Amino acid sequence: MGDLETGTGDLDIRPATTDDVPAIVAMLADDPLGAQRESPDDLTPYLTALERLSADPNQHVVVAVRESRIVGTLQLTIIPGLSRKGATRSIIEAVRIHADERGSGLGTQLIEWAVDESRRQDCQLVQLTSDASRTDAHRFYERLGFEASHVGFKLTL
Repeated sequence: MGDLETGTGDLDIRPATTDDVPAIVAMLADDPLGAQRESPDDLTPYLTALERLSADPNQHVVVAVRESRIVGTLQLTIIPGLSRKGATRSIIEAVRIHADERGSGLGTQLIEWAVDESRRQDCQLVQLTSDASRTDAHRFYERLGFEASHVGFKLTL
């Protein structure tokens, strides 16, 4: 992980720390879906989760920082597998861009970082899911070369 040059200055993509959690949670909560399921008033579960994620070498929660300000985040999970001839795959989750950075190209840079890191980790496939209501996100991912190839299912426990 390291610095990326952008058209508007330096961008650093680095592992998230506990100090970053308030900014990450604020971005997670800053949309209609996130506002219903996130709780920025109580950071305890998020801090516990980050501690657990940070201890797992296959989990990469990163933040994008510009001018000392967190402007984006995502989680990249590396999954060894048996299918596809023992292929390793990665899953991109929880992609969020700060509201005043949307449309700046930052999302593209974060996804490109995740794809490059997946290659570095010897993944043969990168996958992600996006809520069915996020049609703008679907167009964004398709523009980056992702295909809507599967139907996702969830079971809330």
